Amino acid sequence: MVPHIAKLIAIVTAAGALASIAYYALCLWSAAAFVRRKKSPSTPSANLPVSILKPCKGTDPEMYESFRSHCLQDYPEYEIIFGVHHADDPAIALVEQLKAEFPNRAIRLQVCPKDLGTNVKVSNLAQMLPEARYEQLIVNDSDIRVERDYLCRVLAPLQDPGVGLVTCLYRGIANSTLGSRLEALGISSDFCPGVLVARQLEGIKFGLGSTLAFRKKDLQAMGGFEAVVDYLADDYQIGRRIAALGMQVALSDVVVETFLPRYTLREFFNHQMRWARTVRDSRFWGYMGLGLTFGLPWSFLALIFSGGAAWAWALLALTFAMRGAVTLVTGKWVLAESHVLRRLPLLPLRDAAALLVWILSFAGYTVTWRGDSFRLQKGKLTPMEPSAK
Repeated sequence: MVPHIAKLIAIVTAAGALASIAYYALCLWSAAAFVRRKKSPSTPSANLPVSILKPCKGTDPEMYESFRSHCLQDYPEYEIIFGVHHADDPAIALVEQLKAEFPNRAIRLQVCPKDLGTNVKVSNLAQMLPEARYEQLIVNDSDIRVERDYLCRVLAPLQDPGVGLVTCLYRGIANSTLGSRLEALGISSDFCPGVLVARQLEGIKFGLGSTLAFRKKDLQAMGGFEAVVDYLADDYQIGRRIAALGMQVALSDVVVETFLPRYTLREFFNHQMRWARTVRDSRFWGYMGLGLTFGLPWSFLALIFSGGAAWAWALLALTFAMRGAVTLVTGKWVLAESHVLRRLPLLPLRDAAALLVWILSFAGYTVTWRGDSFRLQKGKLTPMEPSAK
């Protein structure tokens, strides 16, 4: 390669690495602010009666224990409504087992046969909503496991009439496969730091599927579940639309758990691509900015095109140190993960995969979700082929 071209590329990639280091510093600042808030006196625990809506399709790892954790709440009044699309869904057997173990809990199961839109989960929620007795609602994914004080802490911010939605972070419990471990590492090293930065800079204006707590009246004001029934990122859309009503979206200090499947590398890639194209369609310019956060690939390229210059080695070391610090601080002090340290050697592989996904995400509009293929257009789903009924 012509020397001056290699020098130019080295300068550009070094600039990318420096931009990433600045972003990592912002992540550390945002994480520290969140941890300080967790240690300060919080809003008094809530006693608002609540309906928990849990749409299900098939089974997930550790699903029964995740269901069970919702029945062990130290909370005076709540109900759990499970919803499935088909009467032969495997999740039904687990719900019946749960009802038998907790006969004194208000647990109900509803089959939701109508197809109100392409997002079956939201279609189910729209059909489950009329069964909910209470004004306060919580929607969370079927694989979410919670602590006994989950309800009183998550619902506490809703005692403020200016808060329209409460959401929370989650930690991924990895399985034994490499794909599962890379997924868990991405949650603690990329996803959660990004959420904390958004909270610190502009406030949360979106929801996370780990928990959406809101009022019926605010849901109705934003158009109900029917307004987002064709969107892939329904949690993002619900949060964005409630924020557009002039309501605050609060990030709870609660951290829940999700048990990750035994992802093969292909399944990991497909899941990451679905997430990437969803974010691309939801927040395009913010997604473009992610290109300045891939510090390790940038600094590695700077090392190559500088011909192994001493400054490039120093830049690579500094980048890895800052990248590792973000992962450790978020994983250990924000998410209280137990295995974050042993995952640090996977960071270069994780970042290389993330950069590849980011580049390829601009090359198409298809996503795979629950075994079905869809075309994504402005965040909305269009089936690529008939779904199995």
